[in-house]
Amino acid sequence: MAIEIKAPTFPESVAEGSVATWHKQPGEAVTRDEILVEIETDKVVLEVPSPVDGVLESIAAAEGDTVTSEQVLALVKEGAVAAAPTPAEANAPAAATEEVELVGDLRVAPAARKLAAEKGLDLAKIAGSGKGGMITKEDVVKAASAPAAKPAAAPAAVQVTAAPGERIEKRVPMSRMRQTIAKRLVQAQQTAAMLTTYNEVDMKPVMELRKQYKDLFEKRHNGVRLGFMSFFVKAATEALKRFPDVNASIDGNDIVYHGYQDIGVAVSTDRGLMVPVLRDCDSMNLVDIEATIADFGKRGREGKIGIDDLQGGTFTITNGGVFGSLMSTPILNPPQTAILGMHKIQERPVAINGQVVIRPMMYLALSYDHRMIDGKDAVQFLVTIKELLEDPARILLDV
Repeated sequence: MAIEIKAPTFPESVAEGSVATWHKQPGEAVTRDEILVEIETDKVVLEVPSPVDGVLESIAAAEGDTVTSEQVLALVKEGAVAAAPTPAEANAPAAATEEVELVGDLRVAPAARKLAAEKGLDLAKIAGSGKGGMITKEDVVKAASAPAAKPAAAPAAVQVTAAPGERIEKRVPMSRMRQTIAKRLVQAQQTAAMLTTYNEVDMKPVMELRKQYKDLFEKRHNGVRLGFMSFFVKAATEALKRFPDVNASIDGNDIVYHGYQDIGVAVSTDRGLMVPVLRDCDSMNLVDIEATIADFGKRGREGKIGIDDLQGGTFTITNGGVFGSLMSTPILNPPQTAILGMHKIQERPVAINGQVVIRPMMYLALSYDHRMIDGKDAVQFLVTIKELLEDPARILLDV
């Protein structure tokens, strides 16, 4: 009996997706819940598993094809068993049935090269079992499933190697997610009256507090680590309550004021920038925030952040400092009207009480939509965050 494998039901905000990768080919055996194909939407990558044990009979949508919700992707023959190779096929040299490519000094089957690229594996570290040491697809599968295998490298990192004097180019299609990111960023700049105000914060109080309690915090809360982001989220939450315009959004000619604080935290993943949302931050403590952010980071690396995690949000925080950025201008995340940019903590000489001292300082940047937020409110909002971080006891005391 043939079972139809269909694309997932996309949410209303997702019109269509693209077939990213087929993990099985026609004629190959599949098991129940084994991932057959990945569908890339403009928000996340969705995995489509097999509902039954059997054999993949046919594929109806090739890699790169655009598919809609509930569209048939393939047929799986339930209960069937993949045909075993004949003795002649089993004993035939790999080179007789499969082409060979040269990758440097390595002899590699095309399917093996493609799979290794998808898995982020170094071909030089894979032992070839084919004729003349050729690396086969089975060798790559074995290397990928080895316990010591490293996580897949970023598929977006395209390497172009050229010999001295050569001028080569490599053209690759832009992923659907990258297209959407590009479209939204351009749209934000074209439709909003975006301005950015800057300030700096002395991170010494937060750093000393973290240093004093981080080990006890981690031990007390089952391995949850105390970072800086939770302090920024709590400070931003308090500032948003004091300045509701910064927590609002624009919908056509209407202003939508939100009686809650849902803060998006920008996460860099192999597939691009994603902004999962912390819900009801006013009711979250530092432990809840750190645990949720750590979970977002883990699922982001694994490609398992869901569409629901990305929906909504009334404010966004992005941290370019983890990559070494000293100063930047963050771009709005529509329909939100403001975004906070964190940066690298850098020791600098500052004047305190008439004395020049060295302090760990961080530049903060608040980009905002001037259609909605006046400059005075934007500056005071950023000053509020600065004051709360430089005296973190105020966060806990709500003063």
